[in-house]
Amino acid sequence: MRTRVLTVLLAFVVLATASFTFPLLAVTATERTQQLLLARGSDLERFAVLTDQAVTTGEPGTLAAEIRRYTELYGEPVVVVTARRVPMVETGGMSVSDPAVASLVDVVLRNQPGPAAGVVRPWSSAPVLLARPAGTGTRVSGAVVMRASVRAAAADVARTWMLVLTGAALVALACVALALVATRWLLGPMRRLDRAVGRLTAGLPPEHPALAGPPELRKLIAGFNRMSDTVTSALDQQRRLLADTSHQMRNPMTALRLRIDALGPHLPAAAQRAYSGAVGELDRIEHLLDDLLTLASAEHRAGELAVGGPGEVSCAVAAVAAAQVHLWEPVAGRAGVELGCAAGPGRAACTEAELAQILDVLLDNAIKYTGPGTRVRVRTRGPVLEVRDDGPGLSGAELARAQDRFWRSERHRGLPGTGLGLAIAERLVAGRGGRLELEAAAPHGLVVRVTLPSPGAPEGTPA
Repeated sequence: MRTRVLTVLLAFVVLATASFTFPLLAVTATERTQQLLLARGSDLERFAVLTDQAVTTGEPGTLAAEIRRYTELYGEPVVVVTARRVPMVETGGMSVSDPAVASLVDVVLRNQPGPAAGVVRPWSSAPVLLARPAGTGTRVSGAVVMRASVRAAAADVARTWMLVLTGAALVALACVALALVATRWLLGPMRRLDRAVGRLTAGLPPEHPALAGPPELRKLIAGFNRMSDTVTSALDQQRRLLADTSHQMRNPMTALRLRIDALGPHLPAAAQRAYSGAVGELDRIEHLLDDLLTLASAEHRAGELAVGGPGEVSCAVAAVAAAQVHLWEPVAGRAGVELGCAAGPGRAACTEAELAQILDVLLDNAIKYTGPGTRVRVRTRGPVLEVRDDGPGLSGAELARAQDRFWRSERHRGLPGTGLGLAIAERLVAGRGGRLELEAAAPHGLVVRVTLPSPGAPEGTPA
């Protein structure tokens, strides 16, 4: 956000600076050009008066001496001709035979204004031709043509432009510094507030941003701090309730298990059915407590990773997949399920323990729900892990709810389980910035695909 705000502010600074700099440069160049033309125009006017006197008296000596002294002093050649185009004075190597001079003389002798001189700029170097008719009223007795140098004027314009550009640069730098200070004042508290929101969203201890920035933002931060305390307290109580309940129930559950196990041999045959049901329910409760603890731990770990980032961790997906398949082969054999693995090379940005726990959930579900005579295949491609089976699969409506907590298909109500396995796996995958997807396999079965980020990939960017 800071980059976008600074880009807008800097663009405004550039436009605002340019809006007064370029017109000011044009004005200074035009003003210096006018000064040059006025100065040379007064000289031409004086030479025109002397020319008219010389033509009237027939004595051009004074005119010639004056023009030669001018050329020697300023280095600017001058040509004076009569109304019949007879040269009276030619200095500095300039002659009336020069086509440009001759063309200008023709225009002036017709008592018409000559072409306008261009604006002098720092890079201007070509001299300009200026001319005046000699005479009074509509009577033209001759013409004066001067080749005026623009070097001094161009140097003056360059110096003025340098001062203007330096001033504009200083103004721009001051505006940039002000923009940096303003954005830091405004966006610094917003960044801290955003980080605190991330921690609160992840369920981690809150970070109270300091009250800073404009009054409206300080009021917002104060309100967020109060809200975060309330929300965090509620989340902590909920988390502690779940963890404490699970832990506190373990002792009585263990004692109950020992008593029931000790009671079993002393029961009559008629009570064995009730005894088996009680043992089954006890097993289900123990599994539920274990899954609740695992889910709470997975959610806490996912929150830490969401705020702190995944860190520099990686594991070989193929090696973990091969090891877990090897561990689950006896279980699959007892269930009548054929278990195989096709592991390709690749690494994922997670720990081996996390990937093994995810794969345990997927293999447990696949072996449990596919049934005897089916096949389960584990395949890896880079940081992508896929578990495919050819069992009965799930319908479209069931696929949409498969990752909901405690949800189980009506067809599987009689099988052991708590409905938390996929929720635990999804939390572990999401904590690493990955995705867990379920889709139907063709012609039947289920595909569970886990896509994790590659090591070194941007956070939250699955491969």
